[in-house]
Amino acid sequence: MKVRANGLMLEVDDQGPRDAPVVLLVMGLGMQLTGWPDELVGLLLAQGFRVVRFDNRDAGLSEGFDHVGVPSIPLNALRHFLRLPIRSPYALKDMAADAVGVLDALGVARAHIVGASLGGMVCQHIAATYPGRVASVALIMTTSGSRRLPGPTMAARRALLSQPADREPETLVSHSISVFTAIGSPHYRPAPAELRARVVASIQRASRPQGAARQLLAVAADGDRTPLLARIRAPTQVIHGVADPLVPVANGRDLVRRIPGALGDFIDGMGHDLPQQLLARISQGIAANARRAT
Repeated sequence: MKVRANGLMLEVDDQGPRDAPVVLLVMGLGMQLTGWPDELVGLLLAQGFRVVRFDNRDAGLSEGFDHVGVPSIPLNALRHFLRLPIRSPYALKDMAADAVGVLDALGVARAHIVGASLGGMVCQHIAATYPGRVASVALIMTTSGSRRLPGPTMAARRALLSQPADREPETLVSHSISVFTAIGSPHYRPAPAELRARVVASIQRASRPQGAARQLLAVAADGDRTPLLARIRAPTQVIHGVADPLVPVANGRDLVRRIPGALGDFIDGMGHDLPQQLLARISQGIAANARRAT
């Protein structure tokens, strides 16, 4: 279903009892709400939560910003390297307001917020700016954006910035499989047929590469969120793969050090994805952290 949130029409999936505590799932760069596996949603529902997923602006079936054009990623990468200001059509704080707008549209006063990658960056803004709306926070494979911290490996960076040769369906599928393989968990590889089926379903639902470029620009423009971290007061769980090539584990350990009272779960063999073999552990971490709030 679609709801109006922060002035935009956003696609929302809302499951579970209306009176259950809400877990709001915020997905990462260019990803759709379906990037949160149905199995993870089911595990959270089984633990007594109402689970809300949504497509971020410029992704999936939510409202886009094609009217502002496509940013030059190489030019803005150079500006970032030279520490020059980067102008983006919207900011991560706007995406945080979108998420709070989803809660408003559903009549939810407070939620346990969970963010993966870019979604974790958005959740840092939510927790610091809207503390009364946040019961607990789970940050998965994300970062404060500090330049002190290690960035992607060269292979992961190339995969993230690579472009498909054309827009033919099979080219898009092959390109996505290549990216997910490059950044995924080395010890928890999905079966090739399973990964292909997920990629095909995602592309058939929506393919928004220009939106992903604008989201990437918003990340670059956001800079260092370290000053926000001390303002986060909700119980916080950091979940991070030790083998993450896109956002190295040092970024997760830094979040634990800087967010008051934060706990960390650093998982050997996990990369920058949500492997089926780890969904029970991830759901249990989210649930245990939510219980700290009560």
